[in-house]
Amino acid sequence: MLRVLRCRVPGVCRAWRRERAASGLASSHDSSGEKKYRDTVLLPHTDFPMRHKPEEIASTECRLQQECNFSQLYSWQHARKSKKEFSLHDGPPYANGDPHVGHALNKILKDITNRFYMMRGYKVTYVPGWDCHGLPIELRALADLGDQADSLSPMEIRNRAREFAEKAIEKQKASFMRWGVMADWENCYYTFDKKYEAKQLDVFGRMHEKGFVYQDYRPVFWSPSTKTALAEAELEYNQRHVNRTVFAKFPIQKVPPKLASVIDGTSKVSALVWTTQPWTIPANQAVCYMPDSTYSLVKCETSGELYIVAADLADSTAASLGTKFEVVSTFKGSDLESGVCDHPTIPGRSSPLLPANHVTMVKGTGLVHTAPAHGIEDYSVASHHKLSVDCLVDEAGCYTSAAGPELENKAVLEDGNEAVIQMLLGSKNLLKEESWVHSYPYDWRTKKPIIIRASKQWFVSTANIKDKAQEVLKKVKFVPSSAASRMLQMLDHRTYWCISRQRSWGVPIPVFYHKETQEPLMNRHSIGHIMKLVEQHGTDVWWTHPVEELLPKSVLTQAGSKSDAQEYEPGRDVLDIWFDSGTSWAHVLEDAEQRADVYIEGKDQLGGWFQSSLLTSVATRNKAPYKNVIVHGFTLSETGEKMSKSVGNVVDPDVIINGGQDKVKEPAYGADVLRWWVAESNVFTEVMIGPTVLNSAREDINKLRNTLRFMLGNLSGFSPEADSVPGEKMYIIDQYMLHVLQDYASKVTEAYKNYEFGKVTRLLEAFVTKDLSSFYFSIIKDRLYCEEEKSLKRRSCQTVLSEAVDIVIRSFAPILPHLAEEIFQHLPYKKEHKSVFHEGWIVSNSVWKKPGLVEAVEAACSMRDIFLSAIPGKNAAEYELTVVIEPGLLFELMETLQAEETSSTSQLNELLMTSQTSLATELPLDLPADAAVLSSSFLINLEGGDICEEETYQVVIQQSTKERCPRCRKFTASSTLTPCPRCLEAIAGK
Repeated sequence: MLRVLRCRVPGVCRAWRRERAASGLASSHDSSGEKKYRDTVLLPHTDFPMRHKPEEIASTECRLQQECNFSQLYSWQHARKSKKEFSLHDGPPYANGDPHVGHALNKILKDITNRFYMMRGYKVTYVPGWDCHGLPIELRALADLGDQADSLSPMEIRNRAREFAEKAIEKQKASFMRWGVMADWENCYYTFDKKYEAKQLDVFGRMHEKGFVYQDYRPVFWSPSTKTALAEAELEYNQRHVNRTVFAKFPIQKVPPKLASVIDGTSKVSALVWTTQPWTIPANQAVCYMPDSTYSLVKCETSGELYIVAADLADSTAASLGTKFEVVSTFKGSDLESGVCDHPTIPGRSSPLLPANHVTMVKGTGLVHTAPAHGIEDYSVASHHKLSVDCLVDEAGCYTSAAGPELENKAVLEDGNEAVIQMLLGSKNLLKEESWVHSYPYDWRTKKPIIIRASKQWFVSTANIKDKAQEVLKKVKFVPSSAASRMLQMLDHRTYWCISRQRSWGVPIPVFYHKETQEPLMNRHSIGHIMKLVEQHGTDVWWTHPVEELLPKSVLTQAGSKSDAQEYEPGRDVLDIWFDSGTSWAHVLEDAEQRADVYIEGKDQLGGWFQSSLLTSVATRNKAPYKNVIVHGFTLSETGEKMSKSVGNVVDPDVIINGGQDKVKEPAYGADVLRWWVAESNVFTEVMIGPTVLNSAREDINKLRNTLRFMLGNLSGFSPEADSVPGEKMYIIDQYMLHVLQDYASKVTEAYKNYEFGKVTRLLEAFVTKDLSSFYFSIIKDRLYCEEEKSLKRRSCQTVLSEAVDIVIRSFAPILPHLAEEIFQHLPYKKEHKSVFHEGWIVSNSVWKKPGLVEAVEAACSMRDIFLSAIPGKNAAEYELTVVIEPGLLFELMETLQAEETSSTSQLNELLMTSQTSLATELPLDLPADAAVLSSSFLINLEGGDICEEETYQVVIQQSTKERCPRCRKFTASSTLTPCPRCLEAIAGK
């Protein structure tokens, strides 16, 4: 606010013992005169504690939650009549474990947002939810059974999984409530709830009817450790994965016609390939090349053999093989057309040379071994050229009998890989084998490597949805804005979404297969019937009810089938959990046309929940389910590392709040410290947490408490209704502070609107530390302590303090609700409501933006800064000043602060913090020899720059000629035993 640098005068003292000393009332060296007037000084008084002991923090917060009705706040605000509504749709956390700091970051961000909008008068809708199905829960629920889990029936698995999820939900919910999260806790949504499941099947049915859902046999991400297909969002990448790579020969069986003149047919020539997945070679169907690239026929210096490799990769390939190549001929990739190779491990099988645009020249040989059953791009080549996509690998990641006796039952990522390498060696087609460390996808649940494997699955054709999805997404506001382009890019590369999973714990895909033909039966009639059963009984019916009840004759007739239900069997695949959670909008947003105002989740959800919600909503409603998307980062340890129990750097939010077993090493911080950590962090990047961060947050809150305690103490005996001073009668410095307050309130409100909670905390700290503590409090202490209790001067600054307390409390209430309620309870005057959250948001008031107000105060502050810089470490009250200004605008501004020529009680004298100030138009002629004369200037800027003048002034500093007042300790008395005139007037009659 101030354009000039304010002097860092000590502000709020750490304890009121020091306040008394500052007023001359607690020193052991007090004179008898000072002791006599001690009790006439109006020192602060409040029961609000400066800080709580660690062992008291948790109980105090729990008491506040109960007394201030935290649990009823949501229903209270939702029952209000309001034309403004705000909906934040909760992305469901996974019900598979204890609450962690990632939960805290997410839930507290949402709560700060909701409380801000609630205080602004919006009717907030926030229904918490949980993602309850899927493999992670199933694995945790069966973990203690070991191999016995394989013998459980689907219903036994489902019952165990449900029990585990219910326990996890209750534990997480209790923590979320303890963190102060305001929500509709009585009506949470759960993806295993029967009504939710029915809504989900409704969305699935509508997507199927529109042709967005289809079944296909194609390669998908597959987890051998869990025996199920995975979506890309269910992968995590191990940067230190070790693969065994090979350089292998594919002998040329049929020379490409265009190379007949180069390859005479008598020489042995091989296409040279490099692969990181040797186990896929038995499934090879082709060798691909880039038609527009340049290739070479090279002769190996070591063996004399001829190889075909990409020209740009010949040298690096030779170096990898420890040899040199002699280039025999160079030609275009397109010249390889119609060539055929021998399969390197299966005698009698051929592998054609085929063009493909996915071949790169980054690493390898420029020729790519192609196994359509184990590669997404490979499958595209197979589809175009009608190649076989037979898969030789079963659900457990082992070779089937179709792979031959040498490989059958061997795990492809283990002994199967070794067996293939030995087969290459036996056929003399292995040139080199080595280990290679690189990034590789793992199953995020089991932390084990996945493979790509062809199988029959159900898919959503995102290729037919993504154009519309990208169109509507461009109308959604993202914070940060860069997240929008990342999600658009992800959508652009996504052509399908595998939604079937080979598990028991989930919502079944409502398809029936003919027992003989295996033809699927699924239509709106069959799906509609299953929906009705699920709405009544839940999805257990798929495993408990006989097929004739799941597929009655009436449904078969409607579907145009003359078959009997006994000829069909229910499919056993369940829907992907991203489909589960991605359809939450259909259940939670009651109006089918409604969109949530905000979704707030971590950046991993750009490829997860944000995307699955978008795709399902666009497919069925042609609109996004959200208007705004807020994307936060992940939580890391204080040193920037991923948290791990094995490393021992996991930060438990419950320990943060209540303390650990060793209260010295792990003290109790309380929920507000956790909330402050969230708010002050740059949540749009990775967020660090640890003892240093938490201790800093605690200190920040304690400083805030101390400032507020000062204000509460000095408001004792003040009633805003009865004692507030009208604006036109207030001191100018007080009017100025109301102006600063309004500017602060405006900036804070804007920061909340933009989800810049870190900016809110910075604005709050700067305002409290600089504007209030260092500046305003240092100026008004004399007025507060030494003026007559009910004087206009004292009531004027108390009016500001009451406004400041009110605005400051409201401004941080969404972040620190417990502290806000505690201060609200300690306000010394009567409140209309029991909770600060019933008070509403800050009411803006532009009346304080008066012309000349800011300039007058800031000009005086510039004079004070020059004065104080000239007496470093000395008491300003020991001096008296003369301010010399030529007649003009600056002089007129100073006259608004001091009408008389000389004063020890004027507003200008108060601002300058000296004992006496004189205002003159020229230097006094009788200056003492020790007087200091300082010169400077001040730029006056009024009416938006229309009036802009820089005027000079001088400040004359000289020692005070009066004695120190025994009451106020300013040098304004005629005797050290007699109070100054101002103090005598204040204590008259006492």
